[in-house]
Amino acid sequence: MAYAPFLSESQLERVRVFTKPRQVAAGDVLYNPNDDTPPVYVVIEGKIRIISLAGGVEDTVTTYDPGQFSGELLMIAGRRSIYRCQAVEASHLLELSAQNLRTLISKDAELSEIFMRTFLARRLSMVSHGRTNVLILGSRYSAQTLAVREFLTRDGHPFAYVDLDTDSSSQELLDRFGVCSDDVPIVVCNGDQILRNPSTREVAQTLGFNSNIDESQVRDIVIVGAGPAGLAAAVYAASEGLDVLVIERAAPGGQAGSSSRIENYLGFPTGLSGQELANSAIAQSEKFGAKIMVARTVEGLNCDERPYRISLDDGQQIAGRSVVLATGAAYNQPALPNIDRFTGRGIYYNATFMEGQLCSGDPVIVIGGGNSAGQAAVFLAQNTKGVRMLVRSAGLAATMSRYLVRRIEENPLIQVNFDSELVRLSGDDHLEEVSWRDKSTGEVTTRPMRHIFVMTGASPKTEWLAGCLSLDPRGFVLTGTDLDGVLPPRPWPLARRPYMLETSLPGVFAVGDARAGNVKRVAAAVGEGSIVVHMVHQVLADM
Repeated sequence: MAYAPFLSESQLERVRVFTKPRQVAAGDVLYNPNDDTPPVYVVIEGKIRIISLAGGVEDTVTTYDPGQFSGELLMIAGRRSIYRCQAVEASHLLELSAQNLRTLISKDAELSEIFMRTFLARRLSMVSHGRTNVLILGSRYSAQTLAVREFLTRDGHPFAYVDLDTDSSSQELLDRFGVCSDDVPIVVCNGDQILRNPSTREVAQTLGFNSNIDESQVRDIVIVGAGPAGLAAAVYAASEGLDVLVIERAAPGGQAGSSSRIENYLGFPTGLSGQELANSAIAQSEKFGAKIMVARTVEGLNCDERPYRISLDDGQQIAGRSVVLATGAAYNQPALPNIDRFTGRGIYYNATFMEGQLCSGDPVIVIGGGNSAGQAAVFLAQNTKGVRMLVRSAGLAATMSRYLVRRIEENPLIQVNFDSELVRLSGDDHLEEVSWRDKSTGEVTTRPMRHIFVMTGASPKTEWLAGCLSLDPRGFVLTGTDLDGVLPPRPWPLARRPYMLETSLPGVFAVGDARAGNVKRVAAAVGEGSIVVHMVHQVLADM
């Protein structure tokens, strides 16, 4: 985490207005891992250091000299600290609280760029080097190990990982923490908090991901879902002064976050990964003051009164003057009775670098004929023995961008089986063998196979909205003119008609893949998330 620019004298003077001076002695600890959001420290005289305690071992990450400053993205997000910060020698510091930091970057464009670029670079360095407050001891054959790693990766939280199947020091680590391999994954947080086979929600609670969120506060806008549409709505709403809360059942990124590379997104001619897009959008929304609640599931909408109340999985209710539904859609599973048994053990719904590592050198199957499937096939062909695509239709042209079709056709490592469907999975602790059927001939082919990536058509998860909103026969949310002639569950109470992205309930909007008639492109989702804020303003002005 060496990215540490020096502030000029004029820049220091502008920062000083938002700080308070602090004198510290050598050895003084300024904050520890898991402390509430720590301040940024600007060094005027002396030196401070940042220390990682991952796995209980003290490791100096970096030091800061006069003119430099501490901090990274957690100060913007308002999360708990990851490292220990300690004075190396007697020092004169400027203490910049997280609240004043946000005020500073909102008022000073030059300093905003310096701080944000520095914080982003430091977080990337933390992720790539695994110097953090989280150590995962797990197995590549454990579905829950993969689930925890995926959750932290998509959340952008750095972690160190030890594969107990291959690491020579694994028994020493198990002995040190008093755990056994039956407990995998073992997640060690802040050097001393040990979680045995935790859920992602337990990990989020232990690390305090949502500790800065006041659940009793009535928000201007509550956004359900943190995919591209939800994050775009959060950026624009927060930048325009609205009080924004985003609720995400897993980690931000949505379906786009599972894409290894998106090459047809405006402004990125060389492409970018879905995770890169999500990470930038998260930082951007939090810079403007949006709050993002992760690992929490929305289970109901109380639509009897305003402000509306959204019920969470623990019974807690979140109130909002307006609601934006950006819940996206989930890939449809092949209709096989034992498919859930192999989830994370050979069946995957993401195709990122992490999943790619699990199947390096092996043959893989990708199921689906859309852009997500095409991106996965091209990406996986780089490091696997070969990719076989199973496509239910007779071609790709109608469902996949031409540039992806061309790459698939020209790649000798990718073989496409049209009119084909998966019919059988078998294996013990891990997927070992699969069968598929050629629908045109009825022929069934069986092959040894340990890795299948499911990128099929998607369905909305909108059952919790039944009785409140009008849905189409497939469960997608109807909005705007699509509501014409549809009898809603509740009568429309206003003289005006619903706005373009408004549902059958005033002040409740739907954007992205959950909306009926959506265009399944990342840019379209971002566009809808952006323009819905204009309609939210109109609704709030009428309240």
